[in-house]
Amino acid sequence: MKDFSQKLDLLKNQDSFRFLRYSLGQTGAYVDIDGKTFVNMASNDYLDLSNDERLIQAGIKAAKKYGTGSTSSRLITGNLTLNDELENQLAADYQKEAALVFPTGYMTNLGIISGLAGKEDLIFSDKLNHASIVDGIKLSSVPFKRYAHKDMTHLEKLLKTNKNVKNKFIITDTIFSMDGDRAMLPEIATLAKKYKAFTIIDEAHANGVLGENGLGLAEEQMVLKDIDLVMGTFSKALGSLGGFVTGKRDVIDYLINKARSFIYTTGLPASVLAANIESLSIIRNEKSSRENLLNLSAYLREELTSGGFKILDSSTQIIPVIIGENEKAVALSKRLYNRGFIVVAIRPPTVPSGTSRLRISLSSAHKKESLKEFIEILSYESRQLGII
Repeated sequence: MKDFSQKLDLLKNQDSFRFLRYSLGQTGAYVDIDGKTFVNMASNDYLDLSNDERLIQAGIKAAKKYGTGSTSSRLITGNLTLNDELENQLAADYQKEAALVFPTGYMTNLGIISGLAGKEDLIFSDKLNHASIVDGIKLSSVPFKRYAHKDMTHLEKLLKTNKNVKNKFIITDTIFSMDGDRAMLPEIATLAKKYKAFTIIDEAHANGVLGENGLGLAEEQMVLKDIDLVMGTFSKALGSLGGFVTGKRDVIDYLINKARSFIYTTGLPASVLAANIESLSIIRNEKSSRENLLNLSAYLREELTSGGFKILDSSTQIIPVIIGENEKAVALSKRLYNRGFIVVAIRPPTVPSGTSRLRISLSSAHKKESLKEFIEILSYESRQLGII
């Protein structure tokens, strides 16, 4: 039997120990903990929809009508009529033939990759793709090649070297969750067409935020029709829970038959499905929140850069502040917490060794005055720790 206490001590000595923190009484850009108000700069609730009264009332109404649970997998008796309504709306919004909803975004990626790819196939994955993509590849047992982050020359070299493989899959995040930069989707679509590869994109941090209609980076970069499979989530900008995928009808039907994380799990309850339907409507019809979010993000990136902080190539609401050492990243996070700001330190193995960071994720509900105060406190505490 492993000595778990010893292994935990090792993690603590390396400043890599994880624990459950911040028992919040509510979600949002401003939260109360033990009677004190904090500015929450670590949430993925980018548009503050988790507190939107329209989503709350839609969920309550559905729970009263359908009950609190779906009670089984969707292939048995858990396929509520609200699933059909939600999936039909997703397919229409994304201009695809069909859509499929999963309980979470993580389960969506597990199901897509392990369900579609076989051992005779080959997957090409961006080196900085999210853990859910990495785990989906591992679960599939399919051979894979990682291309250098956003390096289209490297990707083409790999595709060319393996051009005789019959079924090739290119998989990428669109907004990278730890760096906050954008994928190069037009270039990927061009390479996929040239080398006859199937494209899968993860819009988890982009849907609701980017694009004229909030559909994500593929819409913003005008390649939505060129992408074979678009994955997204309801648990971030859309303020609820669940993952989804849109594509051709036969691909979606194949996933219904082969995606184990869809087949062998209970469906989402009606309250969540109804909230998701409402959130899609809000995203379609209201642009001001995402415009405000992008403006706040641009302001903070500019101020951090001029203040001497390294933020990599972030161009979105996710802004990494690179610290380097685990110990200093943890210490800075604690100091910010003591000053009223929740910003979590991200360490290896989530990010590469030597790039421990604070991961800032903004909300449209943040006030500019709060960001100005944050910059002042961050600069002061960073100087105290010898970071800048």
